Amino acid sequence: MSTVIEQSVQARMVASAPRMETLPAVLSYDRTDPFAVRMAFPAPATLEGTEVSWEFSRELLSAGMEASAGVGDVRVRPFGYDRTVLEFHAAEGIAMVHVRTAELRRFLRRAQELVPAGEEHRFLDLDGSLAHLLGGSR
Repeated sequence: MSTVIEQSVQARMVASAPRMETLPAVLSYDRTDPFAVRMAFPAPATLEGTEVSWEFSRELLSAGMEASAGVGDVRVRPFGYDRTVLEFHAAEGIAMVHVRTAELRRFLRRAQELVPAGEEHRFLDLDGSLAHLLGGSR
């Protein structure tokens, strides 16, 4: 069984223009980092021309589909019947994207099958992390 889930999604950039631009993005979840979700935008979709990746908690994504969640760099909230807004806050500004809630639910279901919520601690490699921090090897 794979330890990584990746799922392509279409994100719609919220901008001041009346038409929202559709951007490709990839959600990923790695069983070896069981609390985190990553969302990556490819280089052509970013202002800098380099891939941009955001990391945030799986719990934040799940909670944000039901009600506004987050107070830091990543915030998530429901938008209408079938969309979820993800806000990414950086020194350069705020990027807001809409993603279909059904796509996010599908991704979280797959992550749940890989690592059930509440069982994340069973998949942490504390010995390896500690050895890495201390500069040694296992």
